[in-house]
Amino acid sequence: MTKALRFLLLTLLFIYAAATGSADTQLKVTDNPADKLVAVINENRTAHKLPTLYDNPGLACIALQYIKAYEGDCGAVGGSKGKKPPESEFAETFAPNCGIEASALAPITGRFLGCQSKYVHAPEAFSEILVRNQKSLDILYGKNDTQVGAALMGTDGGSPYFWCVLFSSGKPNSNTSFAFEGGVAKTTRPGCYSGANDECSGAHDWSQLNGIWLFATTLLISLEFAFSS
Repeated sequence: MTKALRFLLLTLLFIYAAATGSADTQLKVTDNPADKLVAVINENRTAHKLPTLYDNPGLACIALQYIKAYEGDCGAVGGSKGKKPPESEFAETFAPNCGIEASALAPITGRFLGCQSKYVHAPEAFSEILVRNQKSLDILYGKNDTQVGAALMGTDGGSPYFWCVLFSSGKPNSNTSFAFEGGVAKTTRPGCYSGANDECSGAHDWSQLNGIWLFATTLLISLEFAFSS
């Protein structure tokens, strides 16, 4: 077996192993990361001897609508140029898009919103993007909060990635606060939100595309080396 052919076979084995690893990562990402974010939030609250918050899918759906109001503009999140959707949007746009009657809305007592180009998992999103100062900690450990909802969305199926968490003081474990019409969670794509017993869409396509480019580029370089040797 020639040296060039051995090199080509080894390269193909490397690509296969990398592709298998990517597939494993893909499975992890398609689990609902919004649910995992709520779990991280509640773990931090219980560590400070505070009660866990009810994961309300209606509130989480509104968090996803809150993200969509930014229309993929990461620059409008935080900082001196940061913007917020008008409060009227909650009743006029966000709730109807989720199939929630305006009368079912409860007070929003706090919100986390973050955006960046790189996808990270829920624990990193919590510590590196959403909770970064004392104001965030004050919201996280709010003693009057009873409910929480989290959402995640990639833009056009990829970067940038938006994370949003909304907190509310609505009746705990209530079926009336942020309740869906007919009691059924509404699917809104792309993105995902917590409490909906659903997997996430539009949060991992970018990583998959990067894997394809890596495969194609490595294969072309290997072929060129093999046949020029």
